[in-house]
Amino acid sequence: MKSAILKNGKVEIIQKEMPSLKDKKGAIIKVFGSGLCGSDIVKINHSKDVDESKVVLGHEIIGEIVDINTNIAGNGDKTPFRTGDIVGMGHHFPCYECKFCLHGSHSMCENFKKTNIFPSGFSEFVYITEGHLKNTVFRAPKNLSYEEFSYLEPLSCCLRAIRRSGLTRQKDNSSYNVLVLGLGSIGLIMAQGLIAYKAKVFGFDINEKRQEFAKKFNIEFDPSVKYDIIFMTSGSHKALDSAIKLVEAGGKIIVFSSISTLDGYKNDDIYYKELSIIGSYSPEPRDLAESSEFLEEKKVNVEGFSTVYPLDKINEAVYDTKQGKILKAYIKI
Repeated sequence: MKSAILKNGKVEIIQKEMPSLKDKKGAIIKVFGSGLCGSDIVKINHSKDVDESKVVLGHEIIGEIVDINTNIAGNGDKTPFRTGDIVGMGHHFPCYECKFCLHGSHSMCENFKKTNIFPSGFSEFVYITEGHLKNTVFRAPKNLSYEEFSYLEPLSCCLRAIRRSGLTRQKDNSSYNVLVLGLGSIGLIMAQGLIAYKAKVFGFDINEKRQEFAKKFNIEFDPSVKYDIIFMTSGSHKALDSAIKLVEAGGKIIVFSSISTLDGYKNDDIYYKELSIIGSYSPEPRDLAESSEFLEEKKVNVEGFSTVYPLDKINEAVYDTKQGKILKAYIKI
């Protein structure tokens, strides 16, 4: 089968043995496609600093279960998975027993870090474990395209970040002015998630076309407002200064992007304004469940966000993503 690997800083398509269920429980998924995540771009950009043979690319998967040898139901579902099910999924799951899980930092759990799909989301077939089926796999709603449901995992990451900010669906969030800094695909789904949480949501991007596109979702920018919570969805170091200038005293900055720079938030800025700087990295299973709900009910609308590339054009997709030519790439397998 065809499978993507990272080699010499580029994505290379190789022939690889198809995964099987021999001597292990789980399922084989025929991959229809996978979104190209910003974290994939980071891995490619920093390929010189890592062991490329250990890098797994692609995790925003949608596909069909073509083989399964376990009678297990998914997260909150009473019906066991069967061959023929069309599913989306997350790629990691926690143990729920370690210190990190007990303290609510599930993405720091060692089990979370070591679990993954095999061999790569940009492959014709992948193997997933019983743990994935139980925690991170969801049947695709019939009202969504494959490209739309591939946002299951990235949206779940955003919803966890929203929870870590202190906002909940159970309380009135209308008194919070919230800013999303960076209006790429992640910024747009983050902002829509915040709207679903009934906060007052604003967004900013230096790219005027993206700023204009965001108006379709009632997302605009007001420079006169001081923001109670700022979500950093931009990878630009310039966003660091913008966040400090725009955050309200006593406010929160949610770090949701990787910025490779020596610059950072200054101690005195944090101290005198009593700011909270909170990182949010990856979701836990309940965030995936909420993501599936939000997508199916169109609380978050991603229709038309993705540009489709065939697998053999994946490096073109990487280039177009880096150049900001597209909002989001979906790699069709």
